[in-house]
Amino acid sequence: MPRLWDKGVPLDQRILRFTAGEDHLLDERLVEYDVRASIAHARMLEERDLLSAGDCEAICRGLEQLASRHAAGEWSIELEQEDVHSALEQHLIELIGPAGGRVHLGRSRNDQVLAAMRLYLRDTMQTLADGANSVADALDSLVAAQGDLALPGYTHMQPAMPSSVALWAGGFAAEIRDDAEGLLATLRRVDANPLGSAAGYGVPGLPLDREATRKALGFARTQEPVTAVQLSRGKAEASVIFELTMLLGDLGRLASDLLLFYTAEFAFVDLPKAMTTGSSIMPQKRNPDVFELVRSAQAVTTGALTETLAITAKLTSGYQRDLQRLKAPLFRSIDLTEDTLAIMAHALSGIRFRPECIDLGDELYAAERANELVLEEGIPFREAYQRIAADLERRSSRSK
Repeated sequence: MPRLWDKGVPLDQRILRFTAGEDHLLDERLVEYDVRASIAHARMLEERDLLSAGDCEAICRGLEQLASRHAAGEWSIELEQEDVHSALEQHLIELIGPAGGRVHLGRSRNDQVLAAMRLYLRDTMQTLADGANSVADALDSLVAAQGDLALPGYTHMQPAMPSSVALWAGGFAAEIRDDAEGLLATLRRVDANPLGSAAGYGVPGLPLDREATRKALGFARTQEPVTAVQLSRGKAEASVIFELTMLLGDLGRLASDLLLFYTAEFAFVDLPKAMTTGSSIMPQKRNPDVFELVRSAQAVTTGALTETLAITAKLTSGYQRDLQRLKAPLFRSIDLTEDTLAIMAHALSGIRFRPECIDLGDELYAAERANELVLEEGIPFREAYQRIAADLERRSSRSK
């Protein structure tokens, strides 16, 4: 079956493979969302007397069947179809006949892909925010179990002040919950209806109702003017990847602490053997590989963010095929973050602190003692600071 844009001249297969790239694979996750947007578009066409009631019903019923069959694994998008939009329309025509060819009236693959992508991101940001909150909940459970246990707090990698499991885990939990809010904040750029903008300049000659599709799909607003739609591409994607990078940064720092705490020199924490790997040469080794991979995850999204920003840099207005490359770094970042959140929530459930290995040296209480001197004697803090420092120096000299 010819492609949506086919004009009767066969496309060179090497050109097809290069221009379609991996779009047919990446678009598998967009099928259900493209179906939802297509149904909303078809019903709007019917309301505007641009599509008969019979054809509209056949189109909507056919699209729902195709979504169910895709979810069941009965079909997938092929390279020859290029993307989800062509695949759905071709399958729809095969299923219901020529009426399936009416669904594309008043739209372009440009506003079509944005509608599907934004619906997908709206769901996905909630899923990832829920995943982040699950990690924070796992940290809360650690606090409930061992929160009162004292820990040394570090600055400059040196023992600094007394801390606790509650303070340590609670700080990470608070920031990860903040990251969850950041993910949901990206919806400001996602929650806008692009349908009706077509290839970037609207649909001349057709009385489309953009407000109808906005309401049907639950978008917060309709993006105006139509020329802004293509100019906005890459901004929501970059915002999402930036927030994912912030989240993975917090998870990486959490993993770094746990890797340090798991060393033989610290031995603050214990990990179940089922959560560690072994060495192929050293029989004694139990390796915390999961946290090492979490620690490096931010590097992937940092690269994806740079990739995304670079794709749109200095593009002229209107649609350019460069924008097709936005999907890969976005989906790569989303998938990695989803996997990382799931494994961290699972791994944290196995963490246990070892109180017998945790010792808070006397020097950690130096600032507290200086404050006590100020309260007891009314002296300036700087004088108290110097007296405590001198006392610590004398004790250190005597112990040598």
